[in-house]
Amino acid sequence: MSNTGGGRPELDLRLFLKELSSRKRLVSPSSMLKLEFQVARFIQEAQPSPILVNSEKGPIVSNLLASREALYLALNVSSDAEAYLQMSRALASPRKIELLETPSMASLGDDLYKLPIPKFFELDGGHYITAGIFVAKECDGNAINASIHRAMLLDENHLAVRLVPRHLYHMFTKAEKKRRPLRAAILIGAPPIFYLTAASSPPYGVYEAEVANSLAGGSLAATVDLLEGVPLPVPSEYVILGEFLLDRRAKEGPFVDILGTYDEVREEPVFKVHEILARPSPMFYSILPSGEEHILLMGFPREVTIWESVSKVVPRVHRVRLPVSGGGWLYAVVSIDKNVDGDAKNAILAAFAAHPSLKLVVVVDGDVNPDNPREVEWAIATRMQPDEDVIILRGVRGSSLDPSADQKSLMTSKMGIDATRPLGKPDWMFKRARIPEARQ
Repeated sequence: MSNTGGGRPELDLRLFLKELSSRKRLVSPSSMLKLEFQVARFIQEAQPSPILVNSEKGPIVSNLLASREALYLALNVSSDAEAYLQMSRALASPRKIELLETPSMASLGDDLYKLPIPKFFELDGGHYITAGIFVAKECDGNAINASIHRAMLLDENHLAVRLVPRHLYHMFTKAEKKRRPLRAAILIGAPPIFYLTAASSPPYGVYEAEVANSLAGGSLAATVDLLEGVPLPVPSEYVILGEFLLDRRAKEGPFVDILGTYDEVREEPVFKVHEILARPSPMFYSILPSGEEHILLMGFPREVTIWESVSKVVPRVHRVRLPVSGGGWLYAVVSIDKNVDGDAKNAILAAFAAHPSLKLVVVVDGDVNPDNPREVEWAIATRMQPDEDVIILRGVRGSSLDPSADQKSLMTSKMGIDATRPLGKPDWMFKRARIPEARQ
């Protein structure tokens, strides 16, 4: 196929992997690994380094977006502020895809057993596709949606797909009410920049590939030959074509969610495979559930929404972090500058409004590194008074991923901690002692 992306790593998984390899980040084992557990263990032990392994059914890549360095390579930025701003602008101004190509892909038939699909954890319900971007068009409508969903292998041409009640779920239920199957494509190993936008949540009707094209400055290419004229970003390592079946459900799970705990088994829609297409010598992209790549890919778009929201109520937001310790989902640290003491509490409320799944927010000053738990805890210990600087919200909706929340009503309580320096006291009382560089 043509050199899609013009040599830009964010537009081609193979070029992205090559760039990471040139930075001496790529890790590969010397021997073949089994799809059951061995691949998962290698991914886990290598993170955040990208990996390329050989399995009994073909090569697998993972940890491609498991570090800030890789994330910012995909966005072509060099700082947190630039990353937040670029993503925010692209979400607000999607761009139609004008570069159309007919990719060179071979048909593998409809047999999923030909693919190197791993089994990750000991109690998993089966082998799982975890880096599949599902693309579908609304039945009798124009809306197109792209989102990442886990899919459990049922047999050679059926998958049980976890559909949370968001956009693809809406499309599926609408099609089912009209008694029409919902056709869809599953892209595995798509352009890295598309993964970042497929993990985001723009309003219904905003096509995530067009957000990616905006980030790429109009350079994202697509094919319209595979799914009813829907632009599917290319190159992709695999494209699985098929449909969600009417009135068919199957048990999906157990499966490990982003917090590293097992999700419950549910009856989920069944996807029937019609055809599997692949690039020459394809590489299967897999994301370790609850791994650093899963956490960063899922958490970064929420960092952007928190940054946008908090920026409206304080003078400056330095960084937003959804740490691994909170599964990249339930806990946030926000680094700000403030003008008055009430700014930090406004930042707490803005963060909760931006990401309703949050259960804990800690706001710190700009001199505290939110990536360093020791510094964050130091700020809590030295700059916070419990009776003045802790906000408790009761009877609010939380996240289904929180095992401590009511799993039926999702009702929970939330806590915000203002760990910023009280402005009424002298600066010197809160400065950390530093040892200067030795003079020559």
